[in-house]
Amino acid sequence: MFTYICKLILQLAMHPRDLSILDFQYPLPEERIARYPLAQRDQSKLLVYRNGHWYDRIYQELPAELSPDSILVFNNTRVVEARILFKKDTGGQVEIFCLEPDDRYPDITTAMMQTNEVWWNCLVGGAKKWKEGALTLHYIDGNTQYTLTATKFKQHTETYCIHFQWNQPNTAFAEVLHKAGLMPLPPYLNRMAEETDKERYQTIYAQNDGSVAAPTAGLHFTDTLIQALREKNIRDTYVTLHVGAGTFKPVKALRMQDHEMHAEFIDVTREFIKTILATLDQPIITVGTTSLRTVESLYWLGVKTLEQPLVSIQELTVSQWDPYENMAAAGYSAEVALKALVRWMEQHQQERLITKTQIIIAPGYRFRIIKGLITNFHQPQSTLLLLVAAIVGDDWKKIYNHALKNDYRFLSYGDGCLLWLPQQ
Repeated sequence: MFTYICKLILQLAMHPRDLSILDFQYPLPEERIARYPLAQRDQSKLLVYRNGHWYDRIYQELPAELSPDSILVFNNTRVVEARILFKKDTGGQVEIFCLEPDDRYPDITTAMMQTNEVWWNCLVGGAKKWKEGALTLHYIDGNTQYTLTATKFKQHTETYCIHFQWNQPNTAFAEVLHKAGLMPLPPYLNRMAEETDKERYQTIYAQNDGSVAAPTAGLHFTDTLIQALREKNIRDTYVTLHVGAGTFKPVKALRMQDHEMHAEFIDVTREFIKTILATLDQPIITVGTTSLRTVESLYWLGVKTLEQPLVSIQELTVSQWDPYENMAAAGYSAEVALKALVRWMEQHQQERLITKTQIIIAPGYRFRIIKGLITNFHQPQSTLLLLVAAIVGDDWKKIYNHALKNDYRFLSYGDGCLLWLPQQ
């Protein structure tokens, strides 16, 4: 135990900028990647890790692993059918992958509710086939025929701003995607989306449209499991982080200082922050890395309101290195930071906080709010694996080796683990 704590102390002294992504590699055979989910969600395996030791369970047994005063934080984002296939008159196909709304919209929800037209930043597959003019897609919903057109508005470095228009002015863009688009399965599944993916690549509590990837740790939860947790007085509460395609972005830089972390929209209520404030002395466990990044970002947003009392709504964001640089020296407690954030929201008459976070959590990060994480097994050399290592240190290698040797299924449709921060 002493050695384990010493390793963690040394890890905390490290700056994530100096990390080499090559130190976070492991062999992942293709056959260990789960191409399809299990028939029953809560029968997936669950590796439980605490203070250097681990053992095997299944998700159905999760209530026995948590104390009655625990709080589970879920991400209730909903995956949208973000892939749209357009056929050219010549027979060629162009795929448009809707990533995030144009900057003219303050948040994803506003953009999703647009009617008649919307501007969206997209990846374009087969862009060379699309020289000029608009692409057109016709589809029928019930007795109504829809026509969706896409026009290139502006080109960015890797994406295009696409101007979408459709002929039913009372229909929101979210509904257009639902009818005309396809589910955006992760590229490593190497297969086309099937009808069953519409239900299985979605958590049972998904609510707010906006993600292009599922918060996959939540895919293991069923109504029965959540009810069993509630019967043990384990509370469930919800935040929203809309997962972007950047979650699959490979780390190409050898040193993390040269990797730009993707930014994502978060949406939390003032009531949620008050709930966390009232339960800081209880085990707060985030279900998924997205929930974790949201909850920990709230601390840094609170710090920013303390350090910059006149910060505007537009400026209240979390950048990649905020937790490791000037704001980290402030040393505010979680209670002080969250109270400041609530006070700022009250002053600005904000019941909901909608902003962006670019936070990167890696070895060297000191957790302020959460005590544990439920998550899947992640890709080698990914920022998600860095986050796991921030919790368990070098033991991530032993955990992943155990999972590989004991037939755990990996990545989005695979099994998961419950990782506890070391006891202080």
